Amino acid sequence: MPIRVVIVDDEVLVRSGLGLIVGSAPDIEVVDACSGGAAEQSVRTHRPEVVLLDIRMPDLDGITVLRRLRALPEPPAVSMLTTFDTDEYIGTALRAGAAGFLLKDTAPDQLVHAVRVLAGGGNILSPAVTATVIGGYVGGGRPDAEATAQVRCMTTRELDVLALLGEGLSNAEIADRLFLGTGTVKDHISAILGKLGATNRVQAAVIAHRAGLARSQGSTPE
Repeated sequence: MPIRVVIVDDEVLVRSGLGLIVGSAPDIEVVDACSGGAAEQSVRTHRPEVVLLDIRMPDLDGITVLRRLRALPEPPAVSMLTTFDTDEYIGTALRAGAAGFLLKDTAPDQLVHAVRVLAGGGNILSPAVTATVIGGYVGGGRPDAEATAQVRCMTTRELDVLALLGEGLSNAEIADRLFLGTGTVKDHISAILGKLGATNRVQAAVIAHRAGLARSQGSTPE
């Protein structure tokens, strides 16, 4: 079965362009493209695995749509679309459960790959997208007290994994860097998410940056 995708954007041309790019992949089907006000009903009707959601829309803003979609019984993976690499709504979207961020000028092959990552349960952590966004959101200031307190419960190995996760490395890359098995890395990440109260890797990556553990760089999506 192809990966079902719904594109939500207030601009018809943007919806059409993204739809042509994403729908060109043989394993992806764009089942609908709509504005923010129609997004919830579209997702209920078409039951997509992935939603690409504009973060700024005049009829119904992306954060409100995100919260509504995440409240559904079987919510899709939602990646926010933005033209800005330092959008002021990023922190709110992360806390609301966004699985990642894509700039609207993302290269077509990267956009298609990102959809596959999201459909597989992953998060978008790439140097051209999420690491840039996280770096802009967190800034280059000193570690903040709240994030530093959050990571105090981590073991030394968990801190190592969290730092590399914050840099955007995939499980395989973290395993290679730390000489661990990928299964062990997955176990560490599950424990890290639980201790941080984070719902996904993007939220954990932000905490890693805020705690001063990670640099604003990354690698390809997992």
